[in-house]
Amino acid sequence: MPASEPVRLGRKRALPSCPNPLFLKWLTELRDQATEKGLKIQYTYQKAISSLNKYPLPLQNAKEAKILQNFGDGICKILDEKLQRYYRENGPDAPIHALPEGAPPPGRQDNNSLAPSRKKNAAGEQEKNTGGGGGGRKKKREYVPQKRSGGYAVLLTLYRQSQIPGSKGYMFKMELQAEAQHLCDKSFSVPDLGSKYTAWSSVSTLIQKNLLMKTHNPARYSLTDEGLALAERLDSADQGAKEGPEEVRSEGEEGEEGGPGVVDLTGSDDDDEEEKTHPAERMPSSEPASRPPNAGSLQPGSYEIILCVDFIETTGGSLHRKQELVKELQRNGVNFDVRKLNVGDFLWVAREKVAPVPGQLRAPAGRELVLDYIIERKRMDDLCGSIIDGRFREQKFRLKRCGLRRSVYLVEECGTAASHLSLPEATLQQAIINTQVVDGFFVKRVQDVRESAAYLTVMTRYLNKLYQNCTLICRSRELEGDGEGSDEDRGTPSCSLISFAEFNHGAVKNKCQTVREAFARQLMQISGLSGDKAAAVLEHYDTPHRWKPPFNGVSPT
Repeated sequence: MPASEPVRLGRKRALPSCPNPLFLKWLTELRDQATEKGLKIQYTYQKAISSLNKYPLPLQNAKEAKILQNFGDGICKILDEKLQRYYRENGPDAPIHALPEGAPPPGRQDNNSLAPSRKKNAAGEQEKNTGGGGGGRKKKREYVPQKRSGGYAVLLTLYRQSQIPGSKGYMFKMELQAEAQHLCDKSFSVPDLGSKYTAWSSVSTLIQKNLLMKTHNPARYSLTDEGLALAERLDSADQGAKEGPEEVRSEGEEGEEGGPGVVDLTGSDDDDEEEKTHPAERMPSSEPASRPPNAGSLQPGSYEIILCVDFIETTGGSLHRKQELVKELQRNGVNFDVRKLNVGDFLWVAREKVAPVPGQLRAPAGRELVLDYIIERKRMDDLCGSIIDGRFREQKFRLKRCGLRRSVYLVEECGTAASHLSLPEATLQQAIINTQVVDGFFVKRVQDVRESAAYLTVMTRYLNKLYQNCTLICRSRELEGDGEGSDEDRGTPSCSLISFAEFNHGAVKNKCQTVREAFARQLMQISGLSGDKAAAVLEHYDTPHRWKPPFNGVSPT
């Protein structure tokens, strides 16, 4: 630096004003309106404001803002509509890079300025910044999940699991959900009515707050050092006396009066979530609430058998025919539930009977274990189409890998309709025979939808009798595999079952695939290469890189 140039001291120079003040003004108004109504879209508008403040060039219209982060089609459409209205009111040549006369400047908004910069105390007076090294700013309160929320249950479960001698230090998703459920009032798998979120949704917040780590595939969840410290305090508070609201004090954190900060575990970590405390947590006993013996199992009489029907079987296509299936099941008195199944058309679950909790509108969601029986329903016209487009082979492959041991193909003959299809009837009949003889599926032939409903009714009653005295234990596919090729007696029911949530999640068609899974799908596209043959190839060459085909007649070494 030249000696003649003076050294500048004092405040930093003021940031230049936003070159798009009109858009900034409209976004600020949208954010403030959403804040007043308590809508979570306020955070989306705030992110857009932050992106716009950082952009140094003027925008001619909202479409140009799509290059910025957090500017989606919805925000751009709203801004364009406001811009067109602005032109109609002020003329087509009205300036858009300067505010109209008399309009208050929007100013640059801070990332966290979702509330006025000055808060009011209990007396209604504005708080003033006082002197001191911190400039009068209070330290941010530590994030602590609400008691019996999803995040609370996950932290406690991982902590208590880590205290067990010989613990592996992490948990898989399904076993973590199963163990944490008794510590949480909301279901980890079934969203509340009118909501798309479950208790598991809070895991993303724990990861964002650096309390939880997610590694490997399948995912493994473990506590960070910060999460371990917080979970230890939560566990101590949970095991302490329940004489009042439980408190977790953060070291070095200042509260409203300058003393140690206090975080009330009965407070909500979600703006729109009401306080919910389980009755067991209000007991005066100093002993921690513990799970009953065999908490991971369902005892005889504590569950009911439910037929699950894929929603595709009740909507779309021939609606009259599909409604006929539902009416037949209702007429036969079958206890069934329509839901989305990621593989198969029908299966059965053992659903835990849960009594309503006093003070709660809905009874807690009971655990659901999938029985080892799954049915794929095929009409002859559907069979023809699936053979032509390749779905038939893929469906059989996915059924074998779904984790259930008893797969059934329910084939509706449909009378003489098969004679008018794209493939000869002999070809379709041969495909059905191959499904039973070569692929090893049980094939049940029926004439129409009424016989299909009758078969489902008989199967439901049979399974009720088969499992009436069984104690069902939850197993994990991640730890024990898919269970394919079991040598159990066909007449003996398997009492080691996977949860419905784990089953349906593992059967997602377009989920992220490993190289081995993608290679298997590629092999099955080769004519004459069935799923079993592809599996045999994978035993020796699990990836394309390891597979060296013969070259010039020389076998691979």
